[in-house]
Amino acid sequence: MPSAVKGSIQVEGHEITISNPDKLLWPEAGVTKMVYLQKLAELAPYLLRSCRNRLLTTIRYPGGIHSTFFYQKNAPEPLPDFVPTSVHEGIRYVVLDSLPTLLWLGNLASIEFHPSLHYIGEQLPCEWIIDLDPSVEEEPRIMEAASYVGDCLSSLGLDSVPKTSGATGVQIMVPIHYGITFDELRAIGHFVARYITEKHPGLFTIERLKKDRGDRIYFDYLQHYSGKTIAAAYTPRARKAASVSTPLTWEEVRRNPKPSDFHLLNIGERLQRTGDLLTQVPPQSLDLILKHLMK
Repeated sequence: MPSAVKGSIQVEGHEITISNPDKLLWPEAGVTKMVYLQKLAELAPYLLRSCRNRLLTTIRYPGGIHSTFFYQKNAPEPLPDFVPTSVHEGIRYVVLDSLPTLLWLGNLASIEFHPSLHYIGEQLPCEWIIDLDPSVEEEPRIMEAASYVGDCLSSLGLDSVPKTSGATGVQIMVPIHYGITFDELRAIGHFVARYITEKHPGLFTIERLKKDRGDRIYFDYLQHYSGKTIAAAYTPRARKAASVSTPLTWEEVRRNPKPSDFHLLNIGERLQRTGDLLTQVPPQSLDLILKHLMK
């Protein structure tokens, strides 16, 4: 049996071993491990911003996206000395804060990056995220649904940024002033979810059981809570198109793109053109909305 191919690269003064660089991780898209690492380097300024100072869970696909996968919470061994970690509730998490750490994870075939919704050592949410989860694999109405949620938030005086999940759904990101609790966000989320589902009952549902949703889109306001994770902005996903979770403008949403339109092979050019759309909306106060809800 031939031995595995190995090499190494130098990144910011650290040597990173690269194994099986020609391994196809996304066969349909033709993305090998080496191409993946190159694309991760392009994504690094943006993906690191979404993961820095958070507890990281990755999903690893050692044989490519059609192979067996597993969730990695505990930092894998052996651990290079340049990879920082943080212990939370008995789990030693990797802290993704540098390009060397990102490429080290990429070599391990960490394809998806799911950070905590709070900062390390904190208990308050970093932002507010609404998750729109289709009940069918191909949902042509997902951008229409996202647009309705964006309009609702705008009517409440809130600016937001939609992003593809990279899979089938869309998440609505709302930058907020730090200090609100997860329970307070859940109360606001429930209010918005009830309004949206009552206004568009054939499109949305807040039914937790998938078997009872029919073909409606699940308005998930419960996922945004302490101890849970969500796909980071700019994380790749284990989909045939090598899609990437990508922030959009609301104008783009109205043009009804597919989540698979944004992928590893075109994300670099897009980011050179658009920059990080998540940084273009400043944090906002939710105090007035909470004040009315608590009456």
